[in-house]
Formats: sequence, structure tokens, C-alpha cells
Amino acid sequence: MKTAIYVRVSTEEQAKEGYSIRAQIEKLKSYIKIMDWDFYKVYADEGISGKNVTDRPAINELISDIKMGNVNNVLVYKIDRLTRRVRDLIDLTELFQEYNCTFNSLMESIDTQTASGRMFLKIIGIFAEFERENLIERITLACEKKVKEGYTLSAFVSSYGYSRKNGDKIQKIISEEAEIVREIFAMYIDGGLTFQAIAKNLNHRNVKPKRGETWNSASIRNILTNPNYVGKVRYSLADKARYFEADGKHEAIITQDLFDDVQKRICNIKKKSYTKRPKEDNFFSGTLYCAECDSKMQTHNIYRINKRGEKISNGQYRCLNVLKGLCDCATISHRKVEAVFENYMDTIEDMSVTDEILAEEQNAEKNKQIAINTLLREEYITAIKKLETKAKKVMTLYIDERITFDEYQQMVKIVTNEKDTYTDRLASLPEEPTEEMQVTTANIIANFRDNWGLLTKGEKLQFLQNYIEKIMVVSKKAEGHKVKILNVKFYS
Repeated sequence: MKTAIYVRVSTEEQAKEGYSIRAQIEKLKSYIKIMDWDFYKVYADEGISGKNVTDRPAINELISDIKMGNVNNVLVYKIDRLTRRVRDLIDLTELFQEYNCTFNSLMESIDTQTASGRMFLKIIGIFAEFERENLIERITLACEKKVKEGYTLSAFVSSYGYSRKNGDKIQKIISEEAEIVREIFAMYIDGGLTFQAIAKNLNHRNVKPKRGETWNSASIRNILTNPNYVGKVRYSLADKARYFEADGKHEAIITQDLFDDVQKRICNIKKKSYTKRPKEDNFFSGTLYCAECDSKMQTHNIYRINKRGEKISNGQYRCLNVLKGLCDCATISHRKVEAVFENYMDTIEDMSVTDEILAEEQNAEKNKQIAINTLLREEYITAIKKLETKAKKVMTLYIDERITFDEYQQMVKIVTNEKDTYTDRLASLPEEPTEEMQVTTANIIANFRDNWGLLTKGEKLQFLQNYIEKIMVVSKKAEGHKVKILNVKFYS
């Protein structure tokens, strides 16, 4: 067993209790000789408290070596040398088990190789779980009490218009942001603007929200429905059954009457029920990008009733940044996009389809595929060897009575299934790439010209998803909504 010694002592402990790094190391090395273990290395944190793990460089180095397989047994003088927190002890023990590393304490006679040692750590785990549950209950009650007393729970980001620094209990108004909040309420109730129109207004003025770079409908709605602005605090937004509001100790930004008028108007907004078209009807979705701002184009459908009384739709695409007021690209119809895409692919330069270029591309693709297959083959073989080693370790665990027969069977089944998966993958790797695997830009263009008109909508969607990464398109109102494709980027 490659045994690592971990020692720790704080300055205060050394002065009061006579602990010393050297004394601990001498006793632990003697114990290693008695147990006939292989000594690997000493990890020492000197003059450092045991209240947490993250601030101790030596123990973090030890954890790293355990994960790398350099250490499979850890020996300490006392448990509190490893950590003084039960939660950290359980986390470390679970990590040791995950990487097949045993743990021993000299003074408490704990050895996780023995049943009594494992039982002791399980008992500690039970108490730790009990303490966690008690802690959750205490925190919940404390949070509810805090809100009922009028204090906000916002710790990460305060509501727009307010701030709360560390140590402050009461939110304070940020005058510049508070003025924007009043504007938002005024634009909605007096100006009659929609959420989207308000967001566009703020984005055009380069007013930044607290989160993200731009405003949108959701962020405007959140402000208009937040009772924080009338001097209230709220609890449990995620759980409506436990939700409540209480009078806050902070200063209000708007009046209660204005807030109530806004809520009434929001409640009267008619909810629209959208009909979702099949994805293949908008087969450019996901590959179409705005050439003005490089933002992905969003599917947008306009529905109408024809002369026969049938409900039909016209598929369209619009830039996401247009909705935020950050781009002036016009909405583009699906029909126009397909027409200009076909024209672009038909008139793309033919230099890529000459026999010489085609041969070079195919040869490069072939070499690339061979290299990929070689790497995959090495990866699969390595994985199979690791699983065979793991199977041997599982057998050793069972022979040493460290796991039950049922646990042994379950672990063997998992390892065998993983090994079979990698074996199948290895067997499926071709020695040489087939012709079907040699897909080049020239192949794609030639195939498109021959077959695009024969494909169904679903097949066109599949074609675009497989071979086209980006279609850069633009349309301007000033140019009569003429649609242009500036570039088509193929997957390499």
C-alpha cells in the first residue's frame, strides 16, 4: 500500500498542546513500518487551522495525488488533523472510497479496511446528515423571520434601483436607477407602451440592466410586477404555496396606487395561444444568421385565413437583436430565403469541383479520417485495459471481504457492460475510410445541385443540419426588403 502521511498543526495548538509536525511524522512512520506498508510522501500543513480544506495547500496536493493514483492509503495522527468539520470528513472519505484509497487514524484506531472502521465513519455520516437537515430547517425559519421583519433576502443582486452592501440590513435607493424605474412605470401606464417597446427604448438609450447587456420583455415585466418598489419584501418566489409579502424597512420608489394600476393592466393582457408549426416547415432554423450583427435568426410565423376558410401560415425569420432594438435587419420570408439560397449555391464558384481540387480534398479528408480513427482506436484500447484492471480490483475487494457478493456481482456487471461497449466501438472502426465518409465541400455543392429540388422538407432540414454551419443573410427596408446571402459556411 502506497501510504501518504498527512500532518497538520496550528500555531496555537503547538503552543498549548505540545503538538509538533516532527513528532507526528516520527510516530506515523513507525506505524507504517509495523504495518509493513510502503511509505510514499509526507503532506504537511504547518501553522494552518483545520476549519476548512480549501485553504490548505498540502491537503489539496494530497487529494490531487489520490486522484492520479499515486496514493492508495492515507494515515493521520488524529482525525482532527485531517479536518475539524464533519462535513469535510465525510466528503474526504467519499473521495477516498471513489479512488480506492483507504484511510487510517493512529489515535482513534480507524481503518476503513475493517468493518468496524467503516461502521464508525457511517455513524459519523448519519450524524452529519442529521445536522444538515437541522441546519436547513434553522436557515428556513431564519429567512422567513427576516422577511417578516421587513428585510430583503437579496444577497447576490438587489432589485434594479436598489443596492445592499455587505453588512447593511436595509436596501438603499440608487437615484439614477430609481429614475429609470419610474420611467418604466410611466411609459407603461401613461405612454401605453408594451414590454417590448419599453425594452427597445432603454436599449436605444444604452441603459444597462443589472444582469446581462440588454433589456427584454421578461426583465421589464419583472420590474413592473415587483412589490419591492412600493416598500414591500417577498419570500419564496419559486414556491407559490409558501409565498408571502411583508412591509419592508426600505424606502419605496413608486406609489401603491401606481403599482396597483399597473397590475390591473397586466392582468387584462390577453394571453395568446400560438400554433406550433412542424420544425421541418422552417428548415433554415438554426443555420440562418443575421449578416449585420451575427445573431441567430428566430423563426416567426404569420397566420391568416384563405378564401376557402383554411388556416395557412407564412414562415418568416427575424433577427433576435431586432426585438431588442439593436439591429435594423428586416424580417425575411422563408420563401425568399430558399430562393436566394438556391441561387447562391447554383452560382458559387466552380473552382472547388474541378477534378484536381476534388482529389486533393478527398485525400485530405481521407488522411484526416485515418488520424481520427487511429486516435479513437488508441482511446478504446486504453479504456478496455483500464476496465480489465478495474475488474481485477473488484475481485480483490471481494476476496478481501471488503464488499458483499451482491455488490461484487453488480460492480462486475457494470464493468463488463462498459468493456463490451468499448469493444464494439473498437470493432466498428474501419481500417480505411469508406467512400461515404469522404464528404467535402465540393461533394456537398454537387449533391445540392443534383438533389435539392427532389428533397422533402424534412430531408432539407437534415441536409442543412449535417453540412451547413451558417448562412449569413441580410435584408434592409431601405432596399425594398431585398434578401441577400453574403456567405455560406460549411462544416469543416
